[in-house]
Amino acid sequence: MIALRHVPVGRSGLLWLRHRLEVTRHGSSVLRRKLTLLAAEQDRLRRRRAEAARDWTAADTAARGRLERAMLLDGLEAIEAAAELPAAEVSVPWTAVMGVRCPGEPSVLIPQRPAQLLAPGGAALSQAEAAYRAAALAAVRHAAADAALAAVESEMAATRRRVRALDRHWIPALEAALAARTLQLAELEAADLTRRRGGPRPATPAPGALGPGRDTP
Repeated sequence: MIALRHVPVGRSGLLWLRHRLEVTRHGSSVLRRKLTLLAAEQDRLRRRRAEAARDWTAADTAARGRLERAMLLDGLEAIEAAAELPAAEVSVPWTAVMGVRCPGEPSVLIPQRPAQLLAPGGAALSQAEAAYRAAALAAVRHAAADAALAAVESEMAATRRRVRALDRHWIPALEAALAARTLQLAELEAADLTRRRGGPRPATPAPGALGPGRDTP
């Protein structure tokens, strides 16, 4: 059990322990409510991640199909030439959910091909390029959903540890200390009251208890 330190002496310590116990119980209740809200957010993010995974799989499959068709019609050299574009830029806004920092809905900026630079190949290659733009956005959305879910689940695990620490260690320690201090003060008050009354008086002997021929004084 946790050893409490810096507990004031006397009745002030009793009041201190009562206050700390009340605060700790309230803290445990608040953390439990937080867990309930985080669990609801976890369910929502799981559905979001699953949906993003399906979208990414579908977009990737479509893009691969378009690329295979373009390779058959336009050839590998045309595909390699079409890939000579600046790198895409990913923008991820951040938001807070129950104090947890999570990525929001991301966006992907893929530079358009300059008008004066015609894409090598024909319509099949252009369709493949558009399909891979969609697949890139789907991949980024899935990554953001996965990161948000991981952040919420990490906070849930930390909150559960805090609740266990309060319920299994701090609250029992405070309850035990409060009970001990209450008993100690009760005993001190009883002893003080006895001293103020002058202590217990000796019992008066019954007649004849002092022996034959002796009277009670």
